[in-house]
Amino acid sequence: MPEPAGALVARQEGAPEPRPAAAVELRGLGRDYGERPALTDVSVRLEAGQTLAVLGSNGAGKSTLLRVLATLLRPHTGTVSLLGATLPAEAHRVRGRIGYLGHEPLLYRDLSGRENLLFHARLHGVAPARVDEVLAAVGLSARANDPVRQLSRGTVQRLAVARAVLHEPELLLLDEPRAGLDPAASERLEPLIGRGSGRTRVLVTHDVEGALAESHGVLGLRRGRVALEAPAGELDPAEVRSELYR
Repeated sequence: MPEPAGALVARQEGAPEPRPAAAVELRGLGRDYGERPALTDVSVRLEAGQTLAVLGSNGAGKSTLLRVLATLLRPHTGTVSLLGATLPAEAHRVRGRIGYLGHEPLLYRDLSGRENLLFHARLHGVAPARVDEVLAAVGLSARANDPVRQLSRGTVQRLAVARAVLHEPELLLLDEPRAGLDPAASERLEPLIGRGSGRTRVLVTHDVEGALAESHGVLGLRRGRVALEAPAGELDPAEVRSELYR
């Protein structure tokens, strides 16, 4: 069936193509804890393959925002679109496409690192061979059979990174991912969770300079509200600290 003449004319006259769906889009997001608002009217858009740094002082709502995106908390107001799905109604469509690294490592302390990763591989339908691959990538092949309870904080963090990327997620949600890591370990993990990974990332951090250097956009929160939203290249670290950490 031929297209309507109007559609053809519009394209010939340079009408813009429809804007592709964002990897993450929040519109008026709100989330409360009882009577206390944790997030109020938060709106932001993140394109696929880009990194959004979320900055703010303790209690600003950063971790709450990440937990909403990870489908661990339900939004109370507004809309959340994630990888083409609407939360919370379509959360089941995106959970297997997200890699979440929060304050807790989400590892069983009495199991070894390999056992933990084999368990998560089974959950995600990932081949067991992938477990040894990620253990080698984070430098833990020699400690893979040690119980998690015997590992140092930095080693547990590396194992948590291995868990987060095990299923090769499209979107990484990272809450202070370099906590407890020495410089060598941080550098080793860059191909997995850094900007060079090529994945879409939402990065919560207190490292203002690092955030501006590795992100495309910045979302600054203060008491659960948006206090700053701008491309990273337009921001000065001193001004960011003055605006968000006063």
